[in-house]
Amino acid sequence: MTVTSEQRFGEFVVVRGHEGLEHVAELVLDRPRAMNAVSTDMARSIGAACDALAADRDVRVTVLTSSHERAFCVGADLKERNSFTDADLVRQRPTARAAYTGVLELPMPTVAAVHGFALGGGFELALSCDLIVADPTAVVGLPEVSVGVIPGGGGTQLLPRRVGAARAAELIFSARRVPAAEARELGLVDELVGEGEDRTEALALAGRIAANSPVGLRAAKRALRLGHGLDLRAGLEVEDSAWRSVAFSGDRAEGVAAFNEKRKANWPGE
Repeated sequence: MTVTSEQRFGEFVVVRGHEGLEHVAELVLDRPRAMNAVSTDMARSIGAACDALAADRDVRVTVLTSSHERAFCVGADLKERNSFTDADLVRQRPTARAAYTGVLELPMPTVAAVHGFALGGGFELALSCDLIVADPTAVVGLPEVSVGVIPGGGGTQLLPRRVGAARAAELIFSARRVPAAEARELGLVDELVGEGEDRTEALALAGRIAANSPVGLRAAKRALRLGHGLDLRAGLEVEDSAWRSVAFSGDRAEGVAAFNEKRKANWPGE
């Protein structure tokens, strides 16, 4: 796969590139009839798409988007879940979990473009990204306790890392839905853009990020993710390890040369 092509993973997920936007992949949630509710088949497709993206060294940034006009993703497919036996639910758990960890563990920077409802597992997919761009129609939240479960796609761990333990507890325990303006104030989303512009602005942001060293981007993300929550000394060791992985790379040599020669870098990506 290359980011100039389009590939479908199952019925509900598409990965595509864009002319004029080099090294950016768009991962599209494409189950509009169900407002992108994550069924077992859709979860399996998200995981497969993430595996393909992680293996593609040409991808420097991935943007997670939705094909539905009024929703990013409404979370788990509760109609499907209602038909499950306890044994079915246990069997399905690894597939569901792999979808969320697939997004979370993508090695390149990731940006979610959110509009409309991003609830439960839908918001957890967005939280699994490094940055979230939203438009004013966005409504986010983790309402799982209102249906007798907990946020099981990373929400109990990712939300406190964004907004702190007490704020995350209030949001999870109350199960409340948060409109876009408040979500921006609380740090639940990172950038609020004009209505209908979330995808366009997220792709533009991705293009700016993708202009930088792919080796540097992946190493910086690794340091950010692995160092979070560690004490300062341990975190600095993580950072030092990431620095050593890039210090003698072709990208580092090219970046310094391009700076001194006042030209655009031509990253070798190694």
